Amino acid sequence: MHALPGTLQAIPSKTGKLCAYVAGQGRPLLLVHSVNAAASAAEVRPVFARMARHRTVYAIDLPGYGASERADCLYTPRLMTDAILDLAAYIRSHHPEQTIDAMAASLSCEFLARAAAEHPALFRTLSLVSPTGMSGLKLRRASPGSTYGQGWLLAVLKGPGWGRALFKGLTRPGVIRYFLNKTWGSRNIDEAMYDYAVWTTQQPGAEHAPLCFLSAQMFSADITTVYDQLRLPIWMSHGVRGDFVDYRGKARFAAQANWQFTVFDSGALPYFEHPQDFEEKMLAFISQAPAN
Repeated sequence: MHALPGTLQAIPSKTGKLCAYVAGQGRPLLLVHSVNAAASAAEVRPVFARMARHRTVYAIDLPGYGASERADCLYTPRLMTDAILDLAAYIRSHHPEQTIDAMAASLSCEFLARAAAEHPALFRTLSLVSPTGMSGLKLRRASPGSTYGQGWLLAVLKGPGWGRALFKGLTRPGVIRYFLNKTWGSRNIDEAMYDYAVWTTQQPGAEHAPLCFLSAQMFSADITTVYDQLRLPIWMSHGVRGDFVDYRGKARFAAQANWQFTVFDSGALPYFEHPQDFEEKMLAFISQAPAN
């Protein structure tokens, strides 16, 4: 079962089997889905479908999700960032004269921001949708590469015999629908995304990355420092409904010329609820950037 239309391609990667969906023609656009118990490239479908009319779009399945490898390993910001960088290198090999426009959602904004901070020459613009690390006014400026991961909690979650059972309980169809309702801030969720979420959580190894997510292994304790390092054009957008509405931290970047902001009347994934408006605003944003 494929999460998106287009071609599913294997991407050379040191992170293991890594896959991305590809469609369209033109300048490259990289899309990164969020991270949760039922995540996959299906979470960026409206952007993938619409932007493929204008760009060559690459939508990654991050390690542990979708068609990519679901190894029993420690899933960290480093692993996810390396996967994005491997896809970016693959994209540049096919578009050698063009830097990359990239979009990520929720927690994956942290991985994409880290990739761009480490290798700014690869990227032209970043579109950050409902980024984590912006809630409240607390600055997250711990030592470089540190996380909020709780090793003891991960050990408990993966405990002998019950890790898979716990995950299955958290990903029952009714529970998946409940959490999508909270993401949308309403019951009007995208049913195709829901169907794929149910399917993907039933595949072998589907529990490994989500259990790391639940024990905070993938949350960066230095993300404010990473965001501060970004100098390329950034468009941050978010909604006003559901569980993800606290973005007071964006005030830190409001006076910086390379940041701009849009607030949608939506849940955390505004491109599902306002696909045309989101497409138009994204195209307007990336069209302002330098051509290289």
